Amino acid sequence: MGRSLLAAAVAGACGAAAALGIGGAAGWIGSGEAARTVTTTKVVPIQAGQAGQTIVGTAPSGFDPASVYEQRSPGVVTIYAYFGAEGDTRGSTQGSGFVVSEDGHVLTNAHVITNIGDGEPVRGARRLYVEFQDLDRVPAEIVGWDLFNDVGVIRIDPKAHALSPLPLGDSARVAVGEPVAAIGSPFGNQNSLAVGVVSAAGRSIPSLTSGYAIADAIQIDAPINHGNSGGPLLDARGRVIGINAQINSTSGEAEGVGFAVPINSVRRSLEQLISTGRVAYAYVGVRTEDVTPGLARRLGFAAERGALISEVRPGGPAEAAGLRGGSRRVLFNGLTVTVGGDLVVAIGGVPVGSADDLVRLVAERYLPGQTAAFSILRGGTKRALVDVTFAERRTESER
Repeated sequence: MGRSLLAAAVAGACGAAAALGIGGAAGWIGSGEAARTVTTTKVVPIQAGQAGQTIVGTAPSGFDPASVYEQRSPGVVTIYAYFGAEGDTRGSTQGSGFVVSEDGHVLTNAHVITNIGDGEPVRGARRLYVEFQDLDRVPAEIVGWDLFNDVGVIRIDPKAHALSPLPLGDSARVAVGEPVAAIGSPFGNQNSLAVGVVSAAGRSIPSLTSGYAIADAIQIDAPINHGNSGGPLLDARGRVIGINAQINSTSGEAEGVGFAVPINSVRRSLEQLISTGRVAYAYVGVRTEDVTPGLARRLGFAAERGALISEVRPGGPAEAAGLRGGSRRVLFNGLTVTVGGDLVVAIGGVPVGSADDLVRLVAERYLPGQTAAFSILRGGTKRALVDVTFAERRTESER
């Protein structure tokens, strides 16, 4: 977000525009992420931010928002980040977060605790404060951030305030139509509750903090606004299934289309940030497009689905391994598809049915330096195994 609530909305819109501008290249500059055309208006950061306990007495068939709020709101916090010198409040952001461990770790969004979007090298806030439901405010320190997943981790002294860690759920089991609750601090209104349903699952959305897409994002209709970013998205049992991060809006405010980073990918970020202070992603260096049964028939592929390589980044692991990108464009049912490249149908023996599958497999199963066998179709029917040794994904500023 920006350096104030008003500036935050403007900076958020600018950050989204940058992400959308390179969204088509998200895959080939990264780990094979899907080529997507985003037909939204503004993607706006909604500024806001676990453990193993289980909520008692609440089941999906009997959604009780009051009970969820009563039991989980003590673990939700408001985050204040200051980027200027002591006493300078002009460079500041306000967001949300939630406690995830008894030793004081708090999850939030990377864009809440960094200056991402202001055009300067990325840096963390100079000063951080966490405010609890009882309005008690304590200092915090940055553990690290993951710009690719828009995840930030901070830590407070566990002796400074009583902690109520929130339990993490399983975002892979999220179903469209299930009820959800979002708790955060929209416009600085601490610990506000919003309820709704999951509108869609498995979305691929542009990251506000990098030129890569976030896979498996959860779309919700719960009204969330600036200041909610970093807050938890909870299922009916009170388990965190995502971190509220963005809204699609024509006005810049809530219009019933919000997105949360899935908690399963957040876990990976959390574990690595606590362990090493940074997150390492495997990098392939391809842009890919979805192949559907209809397109497969049109192009004569011997597989109905897969990730079609449209471009290979020069000097990347894919080029070194000999993978091939597309050579020409064809029009199919109103869509322009780049064809002639290899069709990836499996990685390490795990089927790949879409461009998002490729992104997910590489990000979740592999690390830089590891090698995986890509099962491909070349020329539509010729099967081959190609070993790809992954490099490390880099942000634009690191290239």
